[in-house]
Amino acid sequence: MQMRPLGRTGLEVSELSLGGLFTSSLAGGEAETAQLLAAASDLGINYCDTAPAYADSERVLGAALQAAGKPFIVSTKFGGRPHPFDPQNIDHMKQSLAESRRLLGREQIDILLVHEPDRPQQYPWWSGYQPLAGPVLDYLQELKDSGQVKAIGLAGTTVTEMTSLVRTGLFDVLLTAFNYNLLFREAEEELLPAAKEQGMGVIIGSALGQGFLGRRFDKEVLERPRWMSRRRREQLLRLYTFLEETGFDLPELCLRFVLSNPNISTALIGAKTREQLETSVTGAKLGPLPPETLEQLHEIASMLPHRPYEEPMILPLGKTYHGPGLANMGAAVQVGKK
Repeated sequence: MQMRPLGRTGLEVSELSLGGLFTSSLAGGEAETAQLLAAASDLGINYCDTAPAYADSERVLGAALQAAGKPFIVSTKFGGRPHPFDPQNIDHMKQSLAESRRLLGREQIDILLVHEPDRPQQYPWWSGYQPLAGPVLDYLQELKDSGQVKAIGLAGTTVTEMTSLVRTGLFDVLLTAFNYNLLFREAEEELLPAAKEQGMGVIIGSALGQGFLGRRFDKEVLERPRWMSRRRREQLLRLYTFLEETGFDLPELCLRFVLSNPNISTALIGAKTREQLETSVTGAKLGPLPPETLEQLHEIASMLPHRPYEEPMILPLGKTYHGPGLANMGAAVQVGKK
């Protein structure tokens, strides 16, 4: 497994890393997480991400980390605990960090991220924007200066809002999801260049589109579900034709696409089993995609450069779709976390 620098943090992370949603009771629980973590270490993976909002991931992952007894870089987040959580209340942040330390079994947190800093209706972190202000800023800097945290950063899902936060230069790490994969390229225009300008480490979530790029859905796409635009249908069918013409495996293609960008530090994978983990690592070891392949993928992505406003944030291929209501969107976001 190749290592890459995590921006200016001084940390070196494996180019593939473990997402925390399924290192929890939502998947195999403690026993399987311990096995998965041991396998990840054997395969050269040294970084995993979690959050208070990912079910009981911190507790399950913490138990597995202690059982493994091997060094891992770990990131967790502020947001979602205690209940209700007030982002303007520094005591809530102190309680959250203390609980993260307890559950993870660590006094020092490697990377601490502000969760959903770009969605004020979910977490109103900021009391002002010009300049950026909010109690979380001073507390993060205090934690970093005292050595309680090695690096601080942002974990969000938008592009424009996140870009403005990145450009403040106040953060070391960017974790971004839902906006950079084979077909979704919104992050390319401003967000990723801004992170590069600031020397930030970049962590990519949703390289497989939370499942819609994990395998083919030919029959469903051909029938065109009611939420799917005509151009999205044409684009997916063109992608499937490309796979037939080239012989690429779709998950391998997705991971190698992300890792072809030298400015990406690591891609999170939501593996549930050792087999899925090994398949991902085998694909990544094949290295960056050839320039001609990247150009062909760019042409396919350009068939629909901007997502239709009615399209679900996570394409529900292979899943029951109940419509674009707020409750459904919230469920999709929760299921889609790394």
